[in-house]
Amino acid sequence: MTPEANARDAAPKILVFSTNNISDPGIDLAGSSHMDYLPSVLVIPVPCSSGINPNWVLHALQAGFDGVFIAADGTDCAYLADCTSRTAKIVQKTQELMERQGHDPRRLKMAAICSVCSESFISHMENFYKVLRELGA
Repeated sequence: MTPEANARDAAPKILVFSTNNISDPGIDLAGSSHMDYLPSVLVIPVPCSSGINPNWVLHALQAGFDGVFIAADGTDCAYLADCTSRTAKIVQKTQELMERQGHDPRRLKMAAICSVCSESFISHMENFYKVLRELGA
């Protein structure tokens, strides 16, 4: 197979920001339960999804990731009662910055993933994979 064909057939690279206390255990459960998801998914734990810096997302895209997924705390955040709305505002701001820099805002997705939501995480990864493929990743 040629290098060009390999690049075309490679799975999209997805960076996932997951939260230490809520979403990361759900993602770990997917792995320990031998649920399949893309090997090109890289998970980075953070304390709270509302602390994600838009520049981190932009840097990931510039560094070669095809998409960024924020596995948010939802209503279970141990730090902030309004974590979900704060994270949503960060996503909106980041998508605006992405557009200004020529990135399709659909390359950023956010969803609440709880500590036992392994199947939901797998589903989100499969759907995000399809979107990224449609975008040419």
